[in-house]
Amino acid sequence: MAKRGRKYLEAAAKVDRNRYYTRAEAVKLIKETAVTKFDPTVEVHFRLGVDPRHADQQVRDVVVLPHGLGKTVRILVFAEGEDARLAEEAGADIIADDEVIKKIQGGWVDFDVAIATPAMMGKVGRLGRILGPRGLMPNPRAGTVAPGPDLGNLIRESKAGRVEFRVDRTANVHAPIGKASFSEQQLLENLQTLIEAVKRARPAAAKGTYIRRITLANTMGPGIRLDTTEALQ
Repeated sequence: MAKRGRKYLEAAAKVDRNRYYTRAEAVKLIKETAVTKFDPTVEVHFRLGVDPRHADQQVRDVVVLPHGLGKTVRILVFAEGEDARLAEEAGADIIADDEVIKKIQGGWVDFDVAIATPAMMGKVGRLGRILGPRGLMPNPRAGTVAPGPDLGNLIRESKAGRVEFRVDRTANVHAPIGKASFSEQQLLENLQTLIEAVKRARPAAAKGTYIRRITLANTMGPGIRLDTTEALQ
């Protein structure tokens, strides 16, 4: 087992490992257990009762958090001509022309969100090995492939706090809900918005208990287990 630092141990001592906290208690505690010198990200981890090996039990959706994520989001848009102009006007940080595409093929991924127009997906498809593992591949199901007229709203949502979540191979979902410097009310509202989105994304084929565990944590801090009955009310 890795040796834990003093600050982590002090933070962990504040968390009762045998207790399940209400949302309000967990959010209050997540701010008290921030141990980094920088402003840590607060994440929610869901353990789901689905089998990701089956296509009809996939969980994937997007949600716009009411208070954003508290960070600058760099957006790259694969677009040409008039669509590129519309993307620039909407606030895109990078327009991916052929030169940028070559940089990405070489491993450059200095952006947080990638969006593409349908006309560019032929070129974008060649970047799957680079973008896919990093969760940056534009995908119609995730809403990150859009025609020119829809680019503006998509870019603005992404800047404001649009979060994509999806179940991994171990049936877990991980998603950020902001920074530890957010107020308790902001974190609570972002948390509740995410929980509701995960509930709505329940596959029809899922049987039994869908959301089995919810854990709140901040960067390099201890996990805080939520009372799922209270959290799902």
